[in-house]
Amino acid sequence: MAVEVATGESDGAGGHTADDGAGGGKGVGASAGGSVKGGAGVEELLVAVCEGRADAVPGLLEPLDAAARKTALTRLKALRAEVRAGKWATPPHLPNLIRSALYVAGAGCLPTAGAAASWLGARDLLIREKDGALALEALGDRDPEWAADLAGRLAGRRTVAESSYTLLHGLVVRSGYAVAPTDGYVTAWTRHVTDDRLVERLREDPQAPVLVAHALAMAEPPERLARALGRRPRRYWPTALRTLVEEGVLDRAQVLDVCVSRLLRGGPVRNLRLPLEMVRLLEPDAEELRERIPDWIGIASDAPSLVAGYAQDVLTELASAGTLPVGALAEMTAGVLFRTEKKLVRAQLALVGKVLAKEPGAAGELLPAVTEAFGSEDTGVQERALKLVGRHLPAVDAEVRRELAEVAGLLGPMHRRAAGELFGADLGQGAVLPYEEILPPVPEVQRLAPPATTVEELVAQLVVKRLPEEPAAFERALDGLVRHAHRDRAAVAEAVREAFPRPPWEQEAHYFTHETHGIHVVLAGLLGLLDPALAGFRRAQGPGPDSCLHQALSGVLDARLWEAADLVGTDALPFLLATPSWSTGAIDPRVLVGRLREYRDAGVEPAPADLAQALVRVLRTDPSAGRAAEEAAALGTPAGRRLAAWLREETAVGATVRFLPRDEDGTSKRRWLIDRIVVDLGEHRTVRAEFPPAFRWLGGALEAAPRRCPHWVGGRAQWAPVLPADRELLAACLLPTLAHGVEGDSRGATEPLTTLVEADGPVGRAVLLTLAFGLGCVDADDRLRAVDGVLVLAARGELNARRLGTELAWLVAEGSVKPNRLADAARTAAATGAYHTVWTVLEAMLPEVLAPAQPVRGLGEVLAVAAECVERCGARGEVAGLGTLASGRGSSQLVVQAGRLLAALRQGADQPLTETV
Repeated sequence: MAVEVATGESDGAGGHTADDGAGGGKGVGASAGGSVKGGAGVEELLVAVCEGRADAVPGLLEPLDAAARKTALTRLKALRAEVRAGKWATPPHLPNLIRSALYVAGAGCLPTAGAAASWLGARDLLIREKDGALALEALGDRDPEWAADLAGRLAGRRTVAESSYTLLHGLVVRSGYAVAPTDGYVTAWTRHVTDDRLVERLREDPQAPVLVAHALAMAEPPERLARALGRRPRRYWPTALRTLVEEGVLDRAQVLDVCVSRLLRGGPVRNLRLPLEMVRLLEPDAEELRERIPDWIGIASDAPSLVAGYAQDVLTELASAGTLPVGALAEMTAGVLFRTEKKLVRAQLALVGKVLAKEPGAAGELLPAVTEAFGSEDTGVQERALKLVGRHLPAVDAEVRRELAEVAGLLGPMHRRAAGELFGADLGQGAVLPYEEILPPVPEVQRLAPPATTVEELVAQLVVKRLPEEPAAFERALDGLVRHAHRDRAAVAEAVREAFPRPPWEQEAHYFTHETHGIHVVLAGLLGLLDPALAGFRRAQGPGPDSCLHQALSGVLDARLWEAADLVGTDALPFLLATPSWSTGAIDPRVLVGRLREYRDAGVEPAPADLAQALVRVLRTDPSAGRAAEEAAALGTPAGRRLAAWLREETAVGATVRFLPRDEDGTSKRRWLIDRIVVDLGEHRTVRAEFPPAFRWLGGALEAAPRRCPHWVGGRAQWAPVLPADRELLAACLLPTLAHGVEGDSRGATEPLTTLVEADGPVGRAVLLTLAFGLGCVDADDRLRAVDGVLVLAARGELNARRLGTELAWLVAEGSVKPNRLADAARTAAATGAYHTVWTVLEAMLPEVLAPAQPVRGLGEVLAVAAECVERCGARGEVAGLGTLASGRGSSQLVVQAGRLLAALRQGADQPLTETV
């Protein structure tokens, strides 16, 4: 018979009585069945574990022999399964207390190191650091080899190692074996030793040399090592390590080698600051620098600018001292001149010039490397390189001269004449081919894959951490969850409990939003963990009249999630109507009619938010919309009639965009663009009267006024699929976010643009403004997504390039879009082969920005891109104000590039323009 464990009344640790319902009215381990051997000791241990008294477990384990521990282990596994299934969920703090006690007890009962490692590293038993000391005590006097084996297994799992340092370190000390360093163990070690006695702790630790070397070599250094020198200099790792190197505790050559090798491997500059700082603090002498010349060349060629600059300085110092071989300098020059940073490139040309002035005989080896600059995007760099080659050309033989002349043929028209005068007949002249505009292939909208066919496949989708960031996958998983829960709620609930042994929604269900837990609120509803009153309240919520557009967009998905959470697993929600047909979020009209037919046949009324989202997503301009409207009306249901009327509606939901002037009220409240955007959602009576609260803002319920809001991050990926059938409306809603990306410091502002340009509906001012803002964003990745958006619209024949240029003109003129960022984006777009498209945009923009007496700062870069485009595509014409600017005095980039553009427009080739898509 099964033996019950009566735990008695709670002693303050949250214990249950035997029949309080937490364990289904049975004692712990009842599900394991069978008689229990091991006497009172096992019972006392189980009582302590059930009450969450982890600190008592080691003492209770000590008198138990192997047989008793084996019996206890069976019972512990049964208890663990009950905790994972949620049978001990009250009081709220009890499950974690039991998990701590299970963690310690299992450590003492498991006989092999492999089994112990699996138990101590389990996801549902990753506990507080202090529990590691108790687990170490519970392990007793295991032999050194066993302890070392366990330590090695735990150290190999990063998450486990980071949270179990006390246990790991204790096992290492107890065994006497040095565990091979791992990222997790080293990270935990740095946290443990970082205090005001850092130098002393490192000096006393025999493993310090090995662990320090590993820390310095990590792809992402531990947070303690990466900290800047702050108020507590004694905790600053670089200076502490320098002290130990000076004392001989750490090997100087090894530390230098590790740091230089880490710099050579590259990566984000934030991960390279530590090794760079260490190299600077150690101040390598000339011999140490010479020993690592190949490494410095690689760093100068490929590392981030800050690190490459240091390597260039090192090699420059060696070259000035005459200890850098000419071959090494040539290799370095070719690598550095391939970079885009003007400062590094110009410094390298200057270095080569100084070396050639001292060693003219090195010209044959160095000048071919200099020609790498002939392909630079900066015409000033091209000119410097050409002059350097011309200055030392007499020192090379005929073969090198022909090689240089061939590469000089790559120079643009601006320097072609000078190259011709320098090389004469040797200059390479490629055949002139008709220009072809190259645009990307029109992306094909993908049909959404069907929902998971099995519960196992569904659970695999639900546990994906990035699920909320992938709208198509999110919608597919949500629909699959609703479908399977409708068929067999108990089976899905059990699978969810297994997949989420420590669910984040156990205690904090009222904090759910799509930005944090996403689909988890529906899982909580499935498991019966939601207050029905709370769910009803959240379903009925809608944005207030002063809410921002981001709140309104996010509120649509929130309403759908709470509605699904309230109805999941019931007959009222067999599947979702609003699941997209396409990856953009849109729904095929005929598909929606079919879903409503299934609802009618099942006798189910659609859920309000689900139906509203389905209507907003349906493609009203689809060729099948007319036939679908007839079929929907024929269903004879209220939902069918609503769909039919919606498809036939002539007045679509829409928005207009306007901008208030700067400082209209005499203050500085409207200095920023974001404070001047006004999005006016027109009145739509059907939406205001028939849609649920979360959707009524689409009918004009929001006040048309500029407003700042804190919603710059989170949820962006889910905004675009809310309105996939109306690009202009969606674009208007995204404008405040894009404006913040232009004038603020946010990242990811353009994430919805990919879906926006592939969505349905006309392309008007709002869409073009989103692209214009995107091209001027602070973040380079944001600008790249905007470039892709421009090119995709151009490929689809939907881009009004001249109108985009006029929008950019006033944004640049007033300073909202910085010319250097626009130049970077335009250069990137042009480099794909879309020179004519980019020129059309810039041609419409330039007259307004050239008009002021004081041109916009940084405009020279934009003119350089424009000139490149004209030279490539052979455009001709006049740009107002360009001639006056080009005739100005001086040699600034603005004047030089204005002259270059003017000459290119006047010398445009008479060649046909063809377009390649």
